[in-house]
Amino acid sequence: MSDESGRRDFFKEAFNQIMKPVAEFLDDRILDPFPTDKPHRNIFRPPGALPEPEFLDKCLRCGNCVNNCPASAIQPLQSQDTILRNTPYIDPEEQPCVICDSLACMHVCPSGALQLVFAEDIRIGLAVFNADTCLRRQSVDCTYCVDTCPIGEDAIKLSTEAIVEVLDTGCTGCGVCQYACPTDPKSIVIMPLPPQQ
Repeated sequence: MSDESGRRDFFKEAFNQIMKPVAEFLDDRILDPFPTDKPHRNIFRPPGALPEPEFLDKCLRCGNCVNNCPASAIQPLQSQDTILRNTPYIDPEEQPCVICDSLACMHVCPSGALQLVFAEDIRIGLAVFNADTCLRRQSVDCTYCVDTCPIGEDAIKLSTEAIVEVLDTGCTGCGVCQYACPTDPKSIVIMPLPPQQ
């Protein structure tokens, strides 16, 4: 083997070693838009979902809840993780759950991964309000989050000081308030519920 071909092989191998982690990084971003190891990307399950370990065990990845959601809020998760792949999730930034009258997703789940619960008992997550970025702090009379909530004043209201107040006992975590909020970053976002003990 000539010195020239040896050098070529050396540089080719060095280039491959440099590019491999870059390619893997890009693959992860393309194929796994919701990596679970990133705290800023939260996966929210449809209404009535069992706690995550039980949900993953029971969910058939059949797509019934996805296909029957009247708001098209439920989507199949595209993930490299085979345990998570095609499980149903909701992204409030794209389309929140609207707590539809039919609660169709729960009724069409064949495995019990989604349990039948009353609308007021749904707990997808919990809305968390940030007064620092809210337009009301800038004397703008914005009430989008309050006005659009499908649950109403049992979940969110203006306090006596005219500050947005989320009521933990009534908030379903549907994400409508986050979706409607006009600020960037959002002044109200849905956060995961603490794990059940």
